[in-house]
Amino acid sequence: MIGKVKAEIELMKRHMEVMQAVVSNQPIGIMKLSELLDQPFHRVRYSLRVLEHLGYIRASPSGAVATKAAEDLLEGLDTELDEMIAMLETMKHQGSAERRDDQIRD
Repeated sequence: MIGKVKAEIELMKRHMEVMQAVVSNQPIGIMKLSELLDQPFHRVRYSLRVLEHLGYIRASPSGAVATKAAEDLLEGLDTELDEMIAMLETMKHQGSAERRDDQIRD
């Protein structure tokens, strides 16, 4: 279970890197993004497809461009990530407390 969550986070990280690169360099094509991010072409293409499907970027004749939704997401990203980190910290501390309680009972 943890491995799957970690893989999803890594994938999200790549999508976010692609989106940030589009915002900073728009309009930009797949080949240029691939070079800029030092990522294989197929991975960049997949991230672009996902981001377009979610409404964060759109295709233009000159390359990918960010939408208002991408700008809004990036603007609130630190807050969202802080909330996720807090949830993970809570899980970590709950797990530590449960292990200590188990050791005391043994």
